[in-house]
Amino acid sequence: MTTTSNFLSHLNPSQRRAVEHYCGPLLVVAGAGSGKTRALTYRIANLILEHNVDPENILAVTFTNKAAREMKERIQKLFADHMAMQEYGEKYDLLPEYDQVKLRSRVYKNVIKDMWCGTFHSLFSRILRLDIDKYQDENGRKWNKNFSIFDDSDVNAIIKEIVTKQLDLDDKKFEPRSVRYAISNAKNQGLSPKEFEREQPNYRGRIISQVYSCYQDRLAENNALDFDDLILIPTRLFQQNKQVLNYWHSKFHHILVDEYQDTNRTQYDLIRLLSTNGETDKNNWNWNDRSTFVVGDADQSIYSFRMADFTILMGFQGDFGDGLDDDDTSTMVKLEENYRSCENILEAANSLIENNTERIDKVLKPTRSAGEKIYLFKADDEVVEADFVVNQIRKLEHENPDIDWGSFSILYRTNAQSRPFEDLLVKYQIPYTVVGGFRFYDRKEIKDILAYLKAVSNPADTVSIMRVINTPRRGIGKSTLDTLSRASQELGTTLWEILSDETSVNTLAGRAAKAVNGFADVIKKWQGQVETLPVAELVQGIIEDSGYVQDLHTTGTDESQDRIENIQALYNAVLEFQEENEDNATLQGYLEKTSLSSDLDNLKEGDAAVSLMTLHASKGLEFPIVFLVGLEQGLFPNYRSMQDPASLEEERRLCYVGITRAQERLFISHARERRLYGSREPAIRSQFLDELPTELIATQQGGRQANVRTSTNNIRSDRSGASTGGTGTKWEVGDIVLHKTFGEGEITHVFDPNNKTSVAVKFPSLGTKIIDPRVAQLQKIG
Repeated sequence: MTTTSNFLSHLNPSQRRAVEHYCGPLLVVAGAGSGKTRALTYRIANLILEHNVDPENILAVTFTNKAAREMKERIQKLFADHMAMQEYGEKYDLLPEYDQVKLRSRVYKNVIKDMWCGTFHSLFSRILRLDIDKYQDENGRKWNKNFSIFDDSDVNAIIKEIVTKQLDLDDKKFEPRSVRYAISNAKNQGLSPKEFEREQPNYRGRIISQVYSCYQDRLAENNALDFDDLILIPTRLFQQNKQVLNYWHSKFHHILVDEYQDTNRTQYDLIRLLSTNGETDKNNWNWNDRSTFVVGDADQSIYSFRMADFTILMGFQGDFGDGLDDDDTSTMVKLEENYRSCENILEAANSLIENNTERIDKVLKPTRSAGEKIYLFKADDEVVEADFVVNQIRKLEHENPDIDWGSFSILYRTNAQSRPFEDLLVKYQIPYTVVGGFRFYDRKEIKDILAYLKAVSNPADTVSIMRVINTPRRGIGKSTLDTLSRASQELGTTLWEILSDETSVNTLAGRAAKAVNGFADVIKKWQGQVETLPVAELVQGIIEDSGYVQDLHTTGTDESQDRIENIQALYNAVLEFQEENEDNATLQGYLEKTSLSSDLDNLKEGDAAVSLMTLHASKGLEFPIVFLVGLEQGLFPNYRSMQDPASLEEERRLCYVGITRAQERLFISHARERRLYGSREPAIRSQFLDELPTELIATQQGGRQANVRTSTNNIRSDRSGASTGGTGTKWEVGDIVLHKTFGEGEITHVFDPNNKTSVAVKFPSLGTKIIDPRVAQLQKIG
């Protein structure tokens, strides 16, 4: 293939400099929305077209399978476009379908098929399939090429058996999931069991090292690897076998790594070994017809909890590059032109991230107009916050024919924050999806607690009883449950009728009888109080007596803490249900409400839906309109980061990522108070809000009374609280108005006796005042 003169003509100068780089190392600092995927794909095309590089000599590493697929698709389309112009003199999209298929087939065969493009794990598992028989670890353990890859459930089961049976450890002190997490972290840092013990020579470290060693024995016995081994073992193999390393070094002439800020130490070691063939003296590296091309942005490094280390990117210039200043270096290119967001959004992002000290200096430069100001909303609480967000979504979708529900995204710091938004989206029948996670009522811990509530409310619900009778674990095994179930079937009764009879349980359940009776006693206790206790108190008692939360506390992992927070969010929802339904707040009523919520989410793939997700899940995505919610001290940034400067900088990077997801509009919200752990606590606005330029922000405050009132009306028609009062201005609840003396406020009530309008306006520092808008010359500003 020969290239055309205009092949790279529509790249900007920085992109083109990166793409045309041929030999040696290059760090591409790619700001959000700056076209990094374009730079990667065009670079691969340029290597093949301009330098005749064989596709099989290219190794392109991505961090998700989705990114790998997208990269291959873009490369395929790029080559098909090029070949169409070269052979047909026409754009690919204008060719007959038959010719398009022929071109795509040729591109796949000649380019895509032989190129190594994928995630670290997929690419290096391919290498292990060819060479793992040449490896043995420090204890002489070996694996064959037909190794299995154990998933998390396999791994957790093995670790638990080692802890509780093989080593007979106290599983309260050495909770199996916590031990498994420690072993995973050790592998991601490149540590063997012996090295881990040297790093942590205390008692706990020695014991975990022992479990780690036993675990590796089990893996070897089963000829199996876990997910972390797919990175660690190739690294060890390259370090101990020079012939194997030399082969793969000779094969991969050009190495490209996307999202380089998210690499961990073991992944870095792999790239360094393949790039340098294990040579430690930088002066002896041979870059003839070779390159190492990494793309990333330290300002978007948000995965330290997965052992990602952004200092690897920060150290590229010292490790691989020329180490010169930014203005003089030939081994770093900055992509700063942003093609995603309006100027105001970018200025806010730049202003925020400048407060971080650990970063490579860059400024996102707009290519679009200023756009509207960022809208900052202060709510009374999380209910009003959700009400504001959902009504804005309804209003914007109605007023703008060019956007649909898929144009909106709600971003939050923790999964537990999604519940009030989901409740309102359900109420207004707005389709939505939870990205990178489960819908609130579909999460395991929520379904488990709801199953307890259903068992109390309706003991004939055998499905719910079977879900939780051994959750948390009580020592009730499958054979016991089978025996009890068979008895109920033979007698033609419900399972509960057997469980609720102590004599029957003692007869059928054997050694598990005590545990079964204990479960039954919990259900009986609360069944007897359904009619007398307030629903929130009832739910709280069931949660406590089930032992579910206590079990999660004992587990002590980050995942278990997230589950606890979700259960606390469920209890908050029950409290709100009780407050909103004072006369009819029953357990059955609440369960009906949650059933409606669970059943609505039957969206077909491709349907437009509002996206809800954590900020971590939003990385790499973009939306026309973004709502960034819960900007409060202790929530975002979270409590743990507020005493640690490094963690606080990561929280700020997370906020930066959230801001830069927005293309057209950005709404930010925080609450005056938020319900936490069953009680309302005052909330302080996030320090990140004070780091945004005030001239870019439009503000509003919202109270529960005003917002609850507006939320019950359909915004597609006039609100019942609207009046012109004989003037040309139509006054509505929720209007933002300006008074020449009192300043800016919000209308909370409209009074219209005898067509003489007056309005109640809530001013932030003065409280509520009733005003005749004509006399006061009130101005509507929002």
